Amino acid sequence: MKQRKVTMQTIADALNISKNSVSQALAGKDGVSEETRRLVIETAKRLGYVYSESRKKKQSNRSGNIGLIASDFAFSQRSFFGDIYLSIEQECTKRGMALQIQSINPEARDKLMLPSFLQNQTVDGVLILSHISTDYINTVLATGIPAVLIDHHHPRIHADCILTNNRFGGYDAVSYLIGLGHREIGFWGNISFSPSYYERLEGYLWAMSEAGLDVNPEWIVKDAIEEAADVSGKLSRMASQPTAWFCVNDGLGFLIISSLQQMGYKIPEDVSVCSFDNGQLSRINTPTTTTIAVDLAKFGQKAIEQLLWRMEHRSEPYVEILLPTTLIERESTKSPSR
Repeated sequence: MKQRKVTMQTIADALNISKNSVSQALAGKDGVSEETRRLVIETAKRLGYVYSESRKKKQSNRSGNIGLIASDFAFSQRSFFGDIYLSIEQECTKRGMALQIQSINPEARDKLMLPSFLQNQTVDGVLILSHISTDYINTVLATGIPAVLIDHHHPRIHADCILTNNRFGGYDAVSYLIGLGHREIGFWGNISFSPSYYERLEGYLWAMSEAGLDVNPEWIVKDAIEEAADVSGKLSRMASQPTAWFCVNDGLGFLIISSLQQMGYKIPEDVSVCSFDNGQLSRINTPTTTTIAVDLAKFGQKAIEQLLWRMEHRSEPYVEILLPTTLIERESTKSPSR
């Protein structure tokens, strides 16, 4: 008598569960409990089911379609987000995955209009680069498509995030200035623009508190605009200058240096300046700017790795991955002369 072929349906009938649950259990996918997975595997072995190795290999090596979205503003910041986008593109190419990109303009953001590849669910996962809006990002997450945020997080957004360790980076920058002998150190940024900038302020306050140094409220600029007129106006209205400024990004560091020079200050003889990001402006400035470097290529690599993991582990807790920073000492900082 010819032996009956054991199929997934055979296993499903034996356990009184669906064929889809059997498939998920044997493929190691989420969607079934560990107890069900164990029973399926044990039953498959008992019944003599042979799970095709070629099918396993095909599933584990399957190329995916990945979406990447960001605001028009983020895509315009080529010296920072452009490098991250390039690393994502390279990582997708290396893994044989297709990458679809969509810029989100203000109208689409405000009306919560999603790209067609999200509406039609034609991508297996989506990367969200920087901030768009909390409501918009939550609308993306509501599609159920696995998602990873890059360089952004928020208490009301529940998703995996790849972030710079902003607190430690800010702490390291200010500790470096303190190590040079500075005791009067100011902070320059816009903490409402990005959680990253708020966290860099926390790093500044942490280092100052640990060193037992007073913080002069006049030297804490939390509403900065990255424009020459705003920077020069705020600086000129101050009664005095600290011996060093810590700026939340290289653009503000560039403007601080040029504005102080126009006011007659010498950098770094009179005032030292340290910024953040190690972008092009920090390298072409005169003097070149001491800055906190971020490994932008790691963003793409870690984002793709985490997205692929999330696609296979949908029920696992969300995680935040913090990428370390490195201080790069240049010409804009020295020990204070006063």
